[in-house]
Amino acid sequence: MRSFLLIGFLLTLLSAHAADRPNIILIMADDMGYSDLGCFGSEISTPNLDALAKGGVRFTQFYNTARCCPTRAALLTGLYPHQAGIGHMMDDKGLPGYRGELSRDSVTIAEVLKPAGYRTYMAGKWHVTKKVNPQDADAKANWPLQRGFDRFYGTIHGAGSYFDPNTLTRDNEFISPFADAQYQPKSFYYTDAIADHATRFVADHARDHQAQPFFMYVAMTAPHWPMHAKPEDIAKYKGKYDAGYDAIRAARVEKMKKLGLLPPSWQVAPQAGGAWSEVKNREFETRCMEVFAAMIDSMDQSIGRLVAELKKQGQYDNTLILFFQDNGGCAEGMGRNGPFKPRAEKPTLPAMAATDLQPDMIPKQTRDGHPMRQGYGILPGGADTYHGYGEAWANVSNTPFREYKHWVHEGGISTPLVAHWPKGIPAARHDSLEPQPAHLIDLMATCLDVAGASYPAEHAGLKIKPVEGVSLRPALKGESIGRQEPIFFEHEGNRAVRDGIWKLVAKGPQGAWELYNMEADRTEQHNLAANEPERLKAMAAQWEIWAKRAQVIPWIWGLPHGDPLPNKKGKKGKKKA
Repeated sequence: MRSFLLIGFLLTLLSAHAADRPNIILIMADDMGYSDLGCFGSEISTPNLDALAKGGVRFTQFYNTARCCPTRAALLTGLYPHQAGIGHMMDDKGLPGYRGELSRDSVTIAEVLKPAGYRTYMAGKWHVTKKVNPQDADAKANWPLQRGFDRFYGTIHGAGSYFDPNTLTRDNEFISPFADAQYQPKSFYYTDAIADHATRFVADHARDHQAQPFFMYVAMTAPHWPMHAKPEDIAKYKGKYDAGYDAIRAARVEKMKKLGLLPPSWQVAPQAGGAWSEVKNREFETRCMEVFAAMIDSMDQSIGRLVAELKKQGQYDNTLILFFQDNGGCAEGMGRNGPFKPRAEKPTLPAMAATDLQPDMIPKQTRDGHPMRQGYGILPGGADTYHGYGEAWANVSNTPFREYKHWVHEGGISTPLVAHWPKGIPAARHDSLEPQPAHLIDLMATCLDVAGASYPAEHAGLKIKPVEGVSLRPALKGESIGRQEPIFFEHEGNRAVRDGIWKLVAKGPQGAWELYNMEADRTEQHNLAANEPERLKAMAAQWEIWAKRAQVIPWIWGLPHGDPLPNKKGKKGKKKA
């Protein structure tokens, strides 16, 4: 009898402890710029995210890695992406930092939180394995369920149609959205599907695992190309962008100043990507941004449904929600070149069966047999189109900064971070701006901190690399996060160091170092390299030491000082540009 009482007492303690620990939801958008949220300066309607910001904290100097796969690796592991094996994309370059697979000497947040009593869920884009069409038995070793998640719905690949995504997966099995008995909406749209499954996970958790807290990673693909949106969302933005790039950008600048996000002393980076007065087809250009805005609007609506479910289940107050983006606005010219192809009145190809899996990132056809169309002037939005929104609109998204996705100037690596947690953020901090620099590597440490979990020295019999980041929990209360080390970057030879108010940055493997005072000039308009040669030298040395430690060097782009690097066979190879 005494043993039963003791067990009951321990279970009560565990249950009480679980009730104190928050649920954690990480929501990441894809290919959005710094100013694309309403609460960060945009004209796009994002009332749900704006409400989370008003009731929480906005980090104004939060950083990603400038690209999708490395960001996901850093987010999941709390390591720099090269340490997790994904310094570039999903191909194996024969170097430890560039294997294209999430490394086994790293652990995911899910793998760390499960032993601490958390249930773990994921919905959305995975994109940290090259094995997207597995044939052999161990090909799914780096899929979500094998990296700590209890349930998964989403895509293993990095991009695809919103109306018919490739590699769509539930748990460990590919599924067709048109033959999915578990999810049959009136019409399939991937952003809705991600959010609907995230919402379902919350409801199911409340029903089946109420005694445990949960961790959920929601990886949206919106608004990454292709520019696909529902007609009713596109209609909301008809005519909204007729004034062109300069006018929209100027309006964002003014709003950012009013919000306290843009000091008047900063010189805004010049408009790039072309002049509105020289646009050949304004209907096409405005349509691109109308669809882009509609995709963000739809994502915000879906986040609103997720928040509503948290409230319904009584989980809202003790759930830490963090919203951020994987990189800056994308200037890639996807689908914008080539000849105009009018849409045929009737399908010209055989229809696909409902059970057929979509095999391609860029589908060859729609389900009903319309060929895919790309080219300048083809109005994006529908399932038979596949476009990006172009450099000039990406420059608007990244207001007030320079450069884009790929580069590590501020336009490529700056993301809003919205933190919301009613039980954990004091009311006095609501609707506040937090200027301390932070990075994706800090999210693992933050999750460990709020969950009361321990980071392992070993996992599955392997020694694990030490976590790199620091917890952001103190910043939620207005306190210092106590960062001791600079923040480092490298992608495609673009490299940077952020140390306090100073940033050292270079464009391309042969680009000269530039130095900026980020307090006075975060838009990187006044290069102080010639004025501060000793500081530049010291920070460059810091970067090189880190790069060797973090598996950046040797790297596939060639060393900054021009040394050749060994190829896979150990012979000296030519420097790669």
